[in-house]
Amino acid sequence: MVKLKKVQSWILQFCCPYWNFNYPAVGKSFPMLTRNSLSLLLWFLFDGGLLTPLQSQQPPQISSPKQRENAIITMPGRRSAAQRVKRGWVWNQFFVLEEYMGSEPQYVGKLHSDLDKGIGSVKYTLLGDGAGTIFTIDDTTGDIHAIKSLDREEKPFYTLRAQAVDIVTGKPVEPESEFIIKVQDINDNEPKFLDGPYVASVPEMSPVGAYVLQVKATDADDPTYGSSARVVYSILQGQPYFSIDPKTGVIRTALPNMDREVKEQYQVLIQAKDMGGQLGGLAGTTTVNITLTDVNDNPPRFPKSIFHLKVPEASPVGSPIGKIRAVDPDFGRNAEIEYSIVPGDGGNLFDIKTDDDTQEGIIFLIKPLDFETKKAYTFKVEATNVHLDHRFNSVGPFKDIATVKINVLDVDEPPVFSKPFYTMEVYEDTPTGTIIGAVTAQDLDIGTSPIQYSIDAQTDADNNFVVDANEGTVATNALLDRESTAQFNISIIASKVNNPQLASLVKIIINVLDINEFPPEVYLPYETSVCENAKPGQIIQIIGAVDRDMSPAGQIFSFRQPPDSSANPNFTIHDYKNNTAGIQAQKHGYSRRQKEFYLLPVVVEDSSYPIQSSTSTLTIRVCRCDSKGVVLSCNVEAIFLPVGLSTGALIAILLCIIILLVIVVLYVALRRQKKKDALMTSKEDIRDNVIHYDDEGGGEEDTQAFDIGALRNPKVIEEHKVRRDIKPEHLCLPRQKPPSEFNTDIRDFINEKLQEHDADPNAPPYDSLATYAYEGTGSVAETLSSIESQNMEMEQEYDFLSDWGPHFKSLAEMFGKENYNLDKIT
Repeated sequence: MVKLKKVQSWILQFCCPYWNFNYPAVGKSFPMLTRNSLSLLLWFLFDGGLLTPLQSQQPPQISSPKQRENAIITMPGRRSAAQRVKRGWVWNQFFVLEEYMGSEPQYVGKLHSDLDKGIGSVKYTLLGDGAGTIFTIDDTTGDIHAIKSLDREEKPFYTLRAQAVDIVTGKPVEPESEFIIKVQDINDNEPKFLDGPYVASVPEMSPVGAYVLQVKATDADDPTYGSSARVVYSILQGQPYFSIDPKTGVIRTALPNMDREVKEQYQVLIQAKDMGGQLGGLAGTTTVNITLTDVNDNPPRFPKSIFHLKVPEASPVGSPIGKIRAVDPDFGRNAEIEYSIVPGDGGNLFDIKTDDDTQEGIIFLIKPLDFETKKAYTFKVEATNVHLDHRFNSVGPFKDIATVKINVLDVDEPPVFSKPFYTMEVYEDTPTGTIIGAVTAQDLDIGTSPIQYSIDAQTDADNNFVVDANEGTVATNALLDRESTAQFNISIIASKVNNPQLASLVKIIINVLDINEFPPEVYLPYETSVCENAKPGQIIQIIGAVDRDMSPAGQIFSFRQPPDSSANPNFTIHDYKNNTAGIQAQKHGYSRRQKEFYLLPVVVEDSSYPIQSSTSTLTIRVCRCDSKGVVLSCNVEAIFLPVGLSTGALIAILLCIIILLVIVVLYVALRRQKKKDALMTSKEDIRDNVIHYDDEGGGEEDTQAFDIGALRNPKVIEEHKVRRDIKPEHLCLPRQKPPSEFNTDIRDFINEKLQEHDADPNAPPYDSLATYAYEGTGSVAETLSSIESQNMEMEQEYDFLSDWGPHFKSLAEMFGKENYNLDKIT
């Protein structure tokens, strides 16, 4: 088996737990001969069986059970189960000193196999981290050397693999073993403050031990080996104000009641030293800038007890007249000051406000000053901190008081009017030169000066008014018309005689009063309507009045009838006393046949002075209305129309009567003609001369008494129809009274003939239609049949009758265009 024989590193690893050796110290101070002697001695003890190393408690990366067996080093002639002695070193770990500066390669350790008889039959190889570049091995003896200087902070250990190979066959004589070469640390890195320099703050007046900041230094050396990385903190600069905990690096205050107003900035120099602060340790430093933050521990103070200010008497209200300031050594919001005027003499004319930027107290004027009335004012001003810190209440009140004295300076001022503005009144048409009012101005200065008045020409361009230059009286300069201009706005200037540049201006409002010149008039239309079915006491129209005079509010109009027509039996006027009146009907019902129009005089009177009145005539027209009072018609021709019949229906009735009369006349004439013919014919032929009106059919073939072909429509003849039978239709003719008494004889005659033909078995069973409404060829009237007449009154137009010639003149005059006034129908 391969034995990992350690000489230098192994000796230190083994001896340090018991003898507390310092490896770097030993490695540098012992001579090479002494170290080699000790190594040989220990090797002899192990190899001779005096000491048997145990298996490592934490062997790193044992890859197979056989490699675990290699952890036990067996000696020649000894059994593997020999008694083992517990040790404090690891068999498969070598050590190499970092930062080695020797001239020869640094010896690390030795590899040896039990199968190596020392005759050069075994060859040793080295693989892994840094093999061949950092670490080399003697392939014959197995000695390992480091050929480069190593840095633990760059790489703390290297993992390598050892192999023993038969030099002849090239085959491994031992399984491959893995071991570690650990770089042994030396104190070659000083502590460093990675976050420095630091900035911190602490409130002023803090007690001792108040926390400020914690600093931390980092040492790159191995913290698990020796004291190379054990850091101790200390203050090099900043005492006796601050202190630091040597282990934690916490900085605290060391003095009580540090005042920011005395010193605000502190620079503290902190040192961190390794090796526990012992001599020879490395050190690093950093700077901590500590600021004392402000607290409100100082009250405001006025630098003097009295302030003198001067202000001209002509200063406008709201203007600043001076500044005062209290001093507060605090900073920021702790130095904010609020000023107030202590109630007292003259304080009600002034006010004070704080300037947010400068913390000054600005005094403002809130009322006008008058040097002639009072020349000086004295009052007190109080300055107080806005934000108080109750921890310092024991110091005293955080406020201060100072006296302010203000002297008023005399200024030559313009005249002052007795009023801010004036209002005057004048009646229209007042004669020119009439005084309507006066203005007054005074010079309030000590040296009184005469006042001169004038009108601002820009406000009275038409020169309607004049003002007396010495007295200030205002008079008219033209005739005024209220209907043209009801109000004038002029300005009067008052100036000093000895200094005309000092002038003041006042506005005057002149109202022109109205004179009642025009009478009122009824403003509703003069024509209205009344229904025929009106009842007594019914209001048919509401009327009002207008007046061209620009009457002021409260003008009242009254309505009445003239004295000579106060007993009007038809209509009367009812005054509502609210500038309106109602036209009231006096009798029950009005007839258009008797009288179509009524005239009602109305007297309208105003209440101004002098009283004006006018009489207006209201035309009332009688109209036909429905039961609800809605106007249907106000035309005169509508009076003669029967109730319920339209004009078209009346024309249709008249045409039917005319046609019936024509038929009766023709019938009588034919009857007389048949009586003459009956003397020359036999009784059997009498029926041939009888006209049957009750035939159910046959049509015109049954009519032999006379030829009615001329009455037929040529258009129907051209169609070559054999029969023109039609199905009787029910005609809804308007009901009407018999037009005359002889209609009864015709009805009886027709009924008699109908009964005769009903009993005649030879009569056809059908009805026949004969057209009697055709006027014949060349007639401009075309058909007059009522069958084709329209039923709606509004659709009938009879203007064409005037185009038919003189025969239709009467009809054209009777049924001409009606002049309906539809606007009057409501």
